[in-house]
Amino acid sequence: MKLLFLACLSPKTGNCTTAERIRAHVESAGHTCVLRDASEFKSSAEVAKLVTQKPPFDGALAIHLYKAGRLLLDVPVPFGVVFGGTDINEDVKVEHKLVVMKQVLLKARFAVAFTAKMKQMAYVVLRSPSSKIYVQPQGIRTEATEKFSWGEFLKSSGLSGARAEQHRVFLLVCGLRRVKDPLYLAEVFTEWHREDPLNVLVIIGPEIDSALTEEVEAVAQRRAGVFLAQGRSQRELHAVVRRCFAVVNSSISEGMSAAILEAMHLEVPVVARDIPGNAAVVQHEVTGLLYSSPQEFVCQSQRLLSDGELRERLVRTAKLYVEQQHSVERERETYHRLVQSLQ
Repeated sequence: MKLLFLACLSPKTGNCTTAERIRAHVESAGHTCVLRDASEFKSSAEVAKLVTQKPPFDGALAIHLYKAGRLLLDVPVPFGVVFGGTDINEDVKVEHKLVVMKQVLLKARFAVAFTAKMKQMAYVVLRSPSSKIYVQPQGIRTEATEKFSWGEFLKSSGLSGARAEQHRVFLLVCGLRRVKDPLYLAEVFTEWHREDPLNVLVIIGPEIDSALTEEVEAVAQRRAGVFLAQGRSQRELHAVVRRCFAVVNSSISEGMSAAILEAMHLEVPVVARDIPGNAAVVQHEVTGLLYSSPQEFVCQSQRLLSDGELRERLVRTAKLYVEQQHSVERERETYHRLVQSLQ
C-alpha cells in the first residue's frame, strides 16, 4: 500500500521522532509511507487532492487528531490516527476542536492511545467506541553518539571554568513551547544554585515558540544557575543525557514523554512534574521521582544527591520497566497489524 502520513514535524522534537519511528515500522512491512508535515496544508481539501493524484494513495495516518487528523476528513481513503497528548489534555477544552476530533474518530478505522488512561479519557470525552482505540506505548530505543565532548557541550551552554565538569547538570529536555513550562523551576533553581553552585539547570531543545524562546534566553542570561542549550540531534541528545546528573520534566501536560523514557533507558534518574501523563510512566520512588511544586522539586532532587542507594534502585528499576513495557518490536507488530486494517 501507499500511505500518506501527516504529523507535526518540527525538527528535534518528540513528535518528529515518533513519526519517523512509526514510518519505519510501516515501511518494514513492505508499504510505502510518505511522511508530510501537517503545517504544509491549509485545508482538508488540499490533502484530498494530494491523495487522489496519480499514482493515488491507498490510505493515510495522522498523529494528533486535531492538528493533523482534521486534514483527513475529506480524503476518499481509509485512515487511522494516533492520539497526541495535546488532544486529550488541551484541545478537548476547546469546543470547536472537540467537535472536529469527534468527527475524525468517527471516520477513522482505528486510533492508537499511548496509555490505558488516555484510551479511557478518549472514550469518556470523545465518545469513541472503545473497540476502535488500541493501547500501544511508545517504543524506546536509544543510541548515543561516540563523537561527543561533554566539556564542549558545557562550554557551548555557558558553563565554563576549571570546575565546569564538576557541575551536577539537571537537564530539562523540551521543545520551547508554553505547554512544556520550561521556566517553572528557574527561580527556585537560582536559589538552590546560590546554596550549592555545583547544581545547575540546563534547558535544551529546539525553538518552537519564538516569543517563549526569547523569554527563556533572557532568564538564562540574568539568573544564576540556569542555562539554555541549543537543540541537538537525537544521538547527540542521548549522549548529553547519559552524562547529566538527572533529567527533569516540568510540563503542564504530557501524552507520553519520550525524553523521560529515553533517560530511563540510558540509566539516568528522572525528576518529573506530577501530572497524569508523567505519572503514567514514572512511578514515584520506583522508576523516578515526582514533584508538585518547585520547592518539592528541590527536596526530591536533594534525595538523589544524598541517597546513592535510592538513585541506583531508581535507575535499575526504570531501565527494566522501559525494556519490558516500551518494546520497539512490540510497537512494530502493532502498527503492522493496524495498517493491514486499512486495506
